[in-house]
Amino acid sequence: MLDFGFSEILLTSVIALVVLGPERLPKVARQVGNWMGRARAMARQLSEQLDREVSADELLKQSQRIQPPPAAPTPASPAFSVPAASSVPAASSVPAASSVPSPGPLEPPPQAGLAPPVTPLPSSVESSKPPND
Repeated sequence: MLDFGFSEILLTSVIALVVLGPERLPKVARQVGNWMGRARAMARQLSEQLDREVSADELLKQSQRIQPPPAAPTPASPAFSVPAASSVPAASSVPAASSVPSPGPLEPPPQAGLAPPVTPLPSSVESSKPPND
């Protein structure tokens, strides 16, 4: 930072003593010391904050390199995914193609054991029900 030698500090102290006098010099020296302490603390905080920001930015860049963002689905792609080759069952356990209906181009495959979706009742049917007591 600033490079002051002993002789420079001594000369500055003697000049300050002559200009300010022995009564005001301790007060001024205390104020200057407080200001310098505050300036050092603010510089340290700024340096630490910049280090945190840089490390956070590096972590973000590193995580983006490891996990690239998912690609947006294309409109022509089906809504369901094709199983990987390792998860396809053996040919003997697959039912014949004629017995399984094929889903439409954008329909998901049928799921066994799920009830069909519930459709809301028309308003005329709801109004004819007696109120619950």
